[in-house]
Amino acid sequence: MQRLFSMFPNGWPGSGLLVLRLATGGLLLIDGATCFGSGLRWGASTPAILGFAAGLLMLIGLWTPVGSLMAVISESWMLLVGGIVPQTALLLLSMSVAIAMLGPGSWSIDAVLFGRRRLEIKD
Repeated sequence: MQRLFSMFPNGWPGSGLLVLRLATGGLLLIDGATCFGSGLRWGASTPAILGFAAGLLMLIGLWTPVGSLMAVISESWMLLVGGIVPQTALLLLSMSVAIAMLGPGSWSIDAVLFGRRRLEIKD
């Protein structure tokens, strides 16, 4: 995971990434729950399930590149099928791409598992 991102920023940039992840994950969860709960057929509920899972991954910051890719696939699929408002799909698509490019930030499970470590060499 460290090779995907050059750093796991903290401070203001890390806070911004946390807010971006929480907003995107929350919107994906709400979007997936409403699409899945409306009783759609299997072809339309599959991207809703994928989007719901991506929202969970983004909220906790686990496997952020995988979650972002899942969100991009889900929202692209929903945009093409027509099961979602285009503005919402484009917003979630762009936010997911931004998270995929920027990384999860220092306040995520990815940073705890795969972040940089400080090595202290003792004499």
